[in-house]
Amino acid sequence: MSRPEHIAPPELFYGEDEAKKYTRNTRIAAIQAEMTLRAVELLSLPEDQPHFLLDIGCGSGLSGEILDEEGHAWVGLDIAPSMLDIAVEKDVEGDLFLQDIGQGMAFRPGAFDGAISISVLQWLCNADKTENRPQYRLQRFFSTLFMALQRGARAVFQFYPENDAQVELIMGIAMKCGFTGGLVVDYPNSKKARKFYLCLFAGQAAGGARHELPRGLDGEENAAGVAYTQTRIQNAKRVKKSRKPAKNTVEWILHKKELARKRGKEDVPLDSRYTGRKRKPRF
Repeated sequence: MSRPEHIAPPELFYGEDEAKKYTRNTRIAAIQAEMTLRAVELLSLPEDQPHFLLDIGCGSGLSGEILDEEGHAWVGLDIAPSMLDIAVEKDVEGDLFLQDIGQGMAFRPGAFDGAISISVLQWLCNADKTENRPQYRLQRFFSTLFMALQRGARAVFQFYPENDAQVELIMGIAMKCGFTGGLVVDYPNSKKARKFYLCLFAGQAAGGARHELPRGLDGEENAAGVAYTQTRIQNAKRVKKSRKPAKNTVEWILHKKELARKRGKEDVPLDSRYTGRKRKPRF
């Protein structure tokens, strides 16, 4: 079976039909949620505090929804317009940018408390166009990401490396751009459950403490572990549902209008005392 990055560039591979199919697939959504939760865990953020995170390759917002449920604010980047269109339709909470990360990012220095990326990093290693040189694109990406993170912050990338040489290329360029860290492998003895996470540190931790690379999960992924992850996701979704305004209420309408204004739409109706008021039937 061909790897997606060998079929077409991401902005073409994830066209309208593929983007909808990807987002509606419940199995993909469950896997995405599980990997996002693991990536957030590897960030080792102080508990019970909201943080400002960067979601690299946010797609249609599947990972962003988990960040919402964990109580964090986020900004999402993706190169596929069709994926971002779905995210906008879903009214995700994060701010969204259409961006080729291989061309670098232009955020102010130290803007983010951390960054995650799910199933994206391997795309930068693919020379799908004559002008796309993996070494240049990786260097541009990691150097601008390093600047965008607070000193001591972490970036965690779940990815699917094609071979050892690809891992060495990615890690070597990340280290040249100032990062430290390494590869965390969950369930290394299981072909089905094995997951690769590149855990990078942007400078020393607060107080000059030395970062320690997290340990990967060991052994076979069992049914109890899967059940725990699913329960955690379901509980988080119930919490999110309880705090989100009910559809078509005044609060819901105002929230949607505010999101539209933040995203630069100019035809958003003004708020008034009639906003959300039910109209009497006319005959």
